[in-house]
Amino acid sequence: MSFGLKEIIIIVVLIVLLFGRNKISTIMADVAKGIKSFKKGMATDVTEDTDTKNLSEDNKDTNNKE
Repeated sequence: MSFGLKEIIIIVVLIVLLFGRNKISTIMADVAKGIKSFKKGMATDVTEDTDTKNLSEDNKDTNNKE
């Protein structure tokens, strides 16, 4: 089942009538800000995680304490 040009136009018109052009542009701007923020967060997480832990060493320490 694929959508034709008529169906897509009808859906777009209904969305514009329900939400209005101003509300749609505000929502799209918020989505763009969210994507930019997510990309920025992913880039900083990779660079900040340079100190890696060896979990096997941590387990040996807890086993020796018992």
